[in-house]
Amino acid sequence: MRTAVITIAAGRHPHLLVQQDGLARSSRAPDHYVVVSMADPAIQDVVADRNPAADVISLPLEGGRLPLAAARNAGAARALAAGADLLVFLDVDCVPGSSLLDGYARAAQDGALLCGTVAYLPPPPAHGYPLDDLAGMAPPHPARPAPATGHVVRGGDPRLFWSLSFALTASTWNRIGGFCEDYTGYGAEDTDYASCAARLGVDLWWVGGAPAYHQHHPTQHPPVQHVDDIIRNGALYRARWGTWPMEGWLHDFEERGLVRYVPATDTWCRR
Repeated sequence: MRTAVITIAAGRHPHLLVQQDGLARSSRAPDHYVVVSMADPAIQDVVADRNPAADVISLPLEGGRLPLAAARNAGAARALAAGADLLVFLDVDCVPGSSLLDGYARAAQDGALLCGTVAYLPPPPAHGYPLDDLAGMAPPHPARPAPATGHVVRGGDPRLFWSLSFALTASTWNRIGGFCEDYTGYGAEDTDYASCAARLGVDLWWVGGAPAYHQHHPTQHPPVQHVDDIIRNGALYRARWGTWPMEGWLHDFEERGLVRYVPATDTWCRR
């Protein structure tokens, strides 16, 4: 099974390098490593002359916003054109565990959307993360299933799908049809993708033995820097599916006086 790893990136160069180092330690080497640069020409030099070799694609911003959906689609298209049988998507912040690719390959079946565990790492020690001992630094995220190695939990809730780490066969990718590129900027494109998969009868499987480790970086809770993207993309999701995603964040924004809900039209808008 020819396996491609696809990562989309804008900035976060140190995180990308650690991911590349993690892939170099993988018990199963990727056959193709596609990095999609979103308006970041420096990425080509960042990953050059390192193992595994990176095939870099460049995309511009879309209306000044990161084209997350389009970037994943572009990465998948490049991998499929090169003969990939299995597509593995990793967030730029995620370091693959040594068994991640093998775990996904063992579980892969047409008609399944595979999600491995993700652990959120603390800040790195002075000399960087010990890539051979990441499992000892943080447990898997408690809000998602974490099956043991070799086990698969089928029938997962598509609302829990995350794009940090997931995989699917080429046939399943083609069946779902890729991410909706109407979404730009932060939020909801992955929720939309999982909804598309569920509507088409693609089952969500939680895969044991395919761990990824999310590198620490400063963040805001809720992500107030993305409030406009979340309102815009949330409205697009509602138009497509009839419900609002990311409601927890929207209510948090409301408590901070950033947005308001209009019941008569079932809309959220800036204050």
